[in-house]
Amino acid sequence: MNYALIMCGGSGSRFWPKSRKAYPKQFLKPLGPHTMIQSTFSRISNLIPVENIYVVTNNNYVDIIRQQLPDLIEDNIILEPMQKETATCIGYSAVKLLKKDPEAVMIVLPSDHHIEDEKEFISTLQQALLIAENNKALITIGVKPTRPETAYGYIQVGKKIDGHWPIDTHKVKRFTEKPNKEKAIEFIKDGRYLWNSGIFIWKASYLLKQYKKHLPDMYESMKRIRDGLGTDEEESIIEGEYRKIEGISIDYGVLEKSKDVYVIKCNFKWDDIGNWTAMERYMEKDEWGNQVKGKFIHMDSRDCIICGENRLIAAIGVNDLIVVDTEDVLLLCRRERDQDIKELLNRLSEHVEFKEFI
Repeated sequence: MNYALIMCGGSGSRFWPKSRKAYPKQFLKPLGPHTMIQSTFSRISNLIPVENIYVVTNNNYVDIIRQQLPDLIEDNIILEPMQKETATCIGYSAVKLLKKDPEAVMIVLPSDHHIEDEKEFISTLQQALLIAENNKALITIGVKPTRPETAYGYIQVGKKIDGHWPIDTHKVKRFTEKPNKEKAIEFIKDGRYLWNSGIFIWKASYLLKQYKKHLPDMYESMKRIRDGLGTDEEESIIEGEYRKIEGISIDYGVLEKSKDVYVIKCNFKWDDIGNWTAMERYMEKDEWGNQVKGKFIHMDSRDCIICGENRLIAAIGVNDLIVVDTEDVLLLCRRERDQDIKELLNRLSEHVEFKEFI
């Protein structure tokens, strides 16, 4: 049977100060009337029945998830005792699904991505499920780059696979994580590179075989967790194994090492909306090139992204700024330095008096 796993543990740090550890990006409404996790849940429920949709998260977000996803079955919330990167949360979730269904096929989805053309999205996943069900394959969805983006991972496509598939599917030749601007430009000119969407499809049993090969220590932890499920010691076993595990992403830990990774070149519009400059793709510009959400008045100010709440934002003679005003934080940032917001948060964490703002 087919299942969906929505990963909902990230903090969305590059979208600070709107996104906070206590209320991260996936629970916000940067576009439209629904939060990002609500849109993700609604989208996948057109393919996977609600009873087979799971969310993996931590205790900090359970109440928000219950509030925002009232149709999610309570028992389908998978709780991690601590964050240990995506290979851990996906492996743990795979073990739980296999306990229920030894033939489980998983669609793994981030909770905070923007996708348009949902009909094409569903068609792409249907093809991925068919390939995964009948082959020893780890499948990812690739997106044709439209700009030299340095915040995304890239996939170099290899040989096209056999079969009359309506959507092009290739062996993955190589993964490259977040290149610099020059390298990203090279990738686009090359024409054989796709963005890595972070959407994955595979049989849960085959995924764990790949863990056994490439992440043997984590595989042994997952075996012990599997044996503890449903026992009186389940909670303590899971927490104990999590403490032993060295966290690693699924990309580094498995996908970059496996020879059985395939990529489907999607035809739907996908966006991570991972930082403030991404918002410029969805906000209208005024005659000065400013993009505004909230109350704003200016004199001779150009090419700014303004995001306010209740207070009026006024500017005189400023250019190329990101201004984000919240109830307790005002962010001023040069547009070309929005990737440094994560580093700013690291500095904030070093000051006890500022930790409440993270």
